Amino acid sequence: MGSPVAVRADLAGAKAAVSLPAAPPLLLASTSPQRKAILEQLRIPFEAVTPRYEERGTDAVDHAVGKARSVAAEAGDRPVLGVDTVVRCEGRSFGKPAREGEAEAMLETLGGRVHEVVSGLALVTPGWEETGEAVTRVVFRSLTARDLAWYVSTGEWEGRAGGYAIQGAGAALVERVEGDYLNVVGLPAALLVRLLAERFPGAYGFG
Repeated sequence: MGSPVAVRADLAGAKAAVSLPAAPPLLLASTSPQRKAILEQLRIPFEAVTPRYEERGTDAVDHAVGKARSVAAEAGDRPVLGVDTVVRCEGRSFGKPAREGEAEAMLETLGGRVHEVVSGLALVTPGWEETGEAVTRVVFRSLTARDLAWYVSTGEWEGRAGGYAIQGAGAALVERVEGDYLNVVGLPAALLVRLLAERFPGAYGFG
């Protein structure tokens, strides 16, 4: 006996069961082109604003919460997304280098070693706050003085935690990545998707 054929009423009922109101755009407390691009890649609606927050210390989760809270008043009922990233290697934390010499010193430390890209993420609404941390391990190949001079000359180190951009010429410095690649680019996508699926099941297409 053949499989039963779905009739129009069955299909309409199924469609109604999964139809949900359009999700409100997230308010992204960042103007990072990388974070914007990742949200667009995931087809998550958002609007970006500049956070009014001064970073102190190297705790990525604290910074993510501070960024999100700094713009929460502009969000209304929309969730606010804050993200911050630091690089850790052999007990040291590396933020964004301020000068070429600082960038070169960071990269020299990372060369031939394993480091961790640690991102703090915060979702803030009027009723609750959800935070999380994502860690990706990155292994750099051994770097010569010529490698360091070449990469620093590209200018990609500016505004980058750890002094490199893996999605650009910085890929030439990397031997392998263990974990969420997009976390190294600028936003812990797997963590964000999980939190949205838990807090807003189906609303953003996840869960």
